[in-house]
Amino acid sequence: MAPDVFVGQPLADQHGRVIRYLRISVTDRCDLRCRYCMAENMTFLPRAKLLSLEEIAVIAERFIARGVTKIRLSGGEPLVRRDVGDLVRRLGRHVGTGLDELTMTTNGTRLAQYAPEMVEAGMARVNVSLDSRDPDRFRFITRHGDVDGVLRGILTARDAGLAVKINMVALKGLNEDEIAPMLQWCIDEGLDLSLIETMPLGAIDEDRVDRFLPLTAVFDDLSARFPLARTAHRTGGPARYWRVEGTQTRLGLISPLTANFCDGCNRVRLTTEGKLFMCLGHEDQVDLKAALRAGGLPALDAAIDAGLAIKPARHDFRIESGAAPAVSRHMSVTGG
Repeated sequence: MAPDVFVGQPLADQHGRVIRYLRISVTDRCDLRCRYCMAENMTFLPRAKLLSLEEIAVIAERFIARGVTKIRLSGGEPLVRRDVGDLVRRLGRHVGTGLDELTMTTNGTRLAQYAPEMVEAGMARVNVSLDSRDPDRFRFITRHGDVDGVLRGILTARDAGLAVKINMVALKGLNEDEIAPMLQWCIDEGLDLSLIETMPLGAIDEDRVDRFLPLTAVFDDLSARFPLARTAHRTGGPARYWRVEGTQTRLGLISPLTANFCDGCNRVRLTTEGKLFMCLGHEDQVDLKAALRAGGLPALDAAIDAGLAIKPARHDFRIESGAAPAVSRHMSVTGG
């Protein structure tokens, strides 16, 4: 069903927020093991438990029919899932007829291969997770990654016509000296940059307190080095944006701990297992896979409505020494 016209009840939660943005984790698997995101030895979901790409498409199209205007594909690493290009092409057909934007968050390791196909399918923008451009440091953060391949993928994507935004997690004592150079590199290459505070999601092998870097201090440093002007630009997510004056580069700040962004939340997240999470920082969820398989679209609609009814007002992220993570699941399960 092509959602050329609005169908069904609008997606509004009990706090009056209208949901326009769906993030979909197409896989919990990743070809990197970033220290702040995953444990080194991860146990992934059995493939039999995953949504099929057809089921992902049906659920996504139902959200479009009910008013979602932006979809982001994520993971894990979405480009490690075989035939994900088929999903991109199918959802890309809805851009301009119900869907304003289809985007993807990727670690960039396979971007050079897939970028032209993504553009052809209707994708206009991509976010690339990149926490360091130093080869040795990148390998340490990711445990085995090759930064040269990621940088090649970023420039290939840009040259293919994709707008590229770099997502950089600010990590105290690890990459804070690279933040200003990263912004300058983005200016030189015509890219945007979003800085992200580390989030307490899932058990990892390190204490997040040791790496937590408040973006308030980071912004003070950057504003002393670069001419930053506040802009009303929005991409549908939680970032606040500044323009680097005299350039085409925007700087975004995603600050779940120092600047809570929940009041304007317009997002829900679909996991690769078919669970709909209403908040990144809560465990409440509904099983859309079970609903779809048992009762088709009517049951799917009912499950979506049940989920919206329990969407919390805000997350409860805290980073304290020895404290358990806010939720047990890793970011790769819910999707970035």
